[in-house]
Amino acid sequence: MASQDWFDKDFYKVLGVSKDVTPAELKKAYRKLARKYHPDSNPGNPAAEAKFKELSEAHSVLNDAAQRKEYDAVRAMGSGARFAAPGGRAQSGGFEDAFGGMFGGGSRQQSYTFEQGGFDDILGGMFGRGGGGAGFGNPTGGYRGSGAPTRGRDVIASTTIDFITATQGDQISLQTQDGRPIKVKIPAGVADGQKIRLRGKGQPSPDGGESGDIVLTITVRKHSVFERDGLNLRVTVPVTFVEASLGATIEVPTLGGSPVKLRVAPGTPGGRVLRVKGRGVTTAKGTGDLLAIVQVAVPSHLSKDAEEKLTAFAEALPKENPRDELIARAKG
Repeated sequence: MASQDWFDKDFYKVLGVSKDVTPAELKKAYRKLARKYHPDSNPGNPAAEAKFKELSEAHSVLNDAAQRKEYDAVRAMGSGARFAAPGGRAQSGGFEDAFGGMFGGGSRQQSYTFEQGGFDDILGGMFGRGGGGAGFGNPTGGYRGSGAPTRGRDVIASTTIDFITATQGDQISLQTQDGRPIKVKIPAGVADGQKIRLRGKGQPSPDGGESGDIVLTITVRKHSVFERDGLNLRVTVPVTFVEASLGATIEVPTLGGSPVKLRVAPGTPGGRVLRVKGRGVTTAKGTGDLLAIVQVAVPSHLSKDAEEKLTAFAEALPKENPRDELIARAKG
């Protein structure tokens, strides 16, 4: 921002606050006005957009303690500051008049002495003296530096979305810290803990540069049935002992769609994975599959007749122990 702008602009008036406003009161006043004039709330309204930029400019200066101190000093100069040339009477001078003598500008090659407090604070900020001012050559921009305008700060944020939104993608609405509503496109296949960068949605620049970004961390709620495995989806499917032994055609659920039919081969053991092509997660990198993990369901209650028949069935089976190989490997 040019120094002359600080003479001409009353940032306290822009935000409707007094000069002794506290940081908390300033923040509250800015948020209220920002919500009212934000371009997203006033599409196609150039006056509202201009007002919002004016509010952002005022807030960025007054919200920074060092800039606010310098701004107050500059404004004090513009409201009655007097410069006295050696050998002449004191006169009211503009900022350019004072610096014209200091840097050789203008037609009068003479020095000035400042007769009102605060000028040293401004020089301290411009030449690197005093508390926190940026010197010439500092690339942070604004009237205090000679580099490009300052980029606005990035904002760190987080949000939680449901499993289907993360898997299939969607557009969601969020609200920034200063009350601005924004639309966020969630890409299909976003993973838990993944970060999305929202360009230009962060803090505005204090001196006309580009805005910062919002870095959004995504938390995905767990699903009661499905689990992510890369681009694949995993689901545990119970089958009865008879279905696993004799074979059967069963229905398997899909995410957000109708169930599909799968063939369970005779003698299928628990833990076997049955694959359904193309029913996993779809992203720009490809499409995964649905992996159905067979879980043999053991009946918890048997009738007397069923128990007797199962005992007879067990006696008819070959006398072999399925754990013999496991025990042998453990010993070796």
